[in-house]
Amino acid sequence: QVHIVESGGGLVQPGESLRLSCEASEYPFFSYAIAWFRQVPGKEREGVLCISSGSGIVYYENSAKGRFTISRENGLNTVYLQMNNLKPDDTAVYYCATRKYYCSDDEMEYASWGQGTQVTVSS
Repeated sequence: QVHIVESGGGLVQPGESLRLSCEASEYPFFSYAIAWFRQVPGKEREGVLCISSGSGIVYYENSAKGRFTISRENGLNTVYLQMNNLKPDDTAVYYCATRKYYCSDDEMEYASWGQGTQVTVSS
């Protein structure tokens, strides 16, 4: 059974930064694309961005461009989401999900999900 754990969420003020981590037991980890999604209560889950097995990066959320970056460290089975200049609209539960090789904006194509980590941006 795949084990995925997100961490690094918290409460920050507008303009501050957070780095989320996603550790997954997928094997071999380097062959999986890892995507970050987020969800606000009462709204549908939306894709934020994704890193493919070849480290190609795809942004699904336009507001993340220029503020969020994603990277992977295969030796640690971990993907990082660096979020800078956070805004109140970024408040959500952030989930990571895995898919073989390639990214997709369709959450139904991701086989495994973590439990999520809460990010709250508020003054």
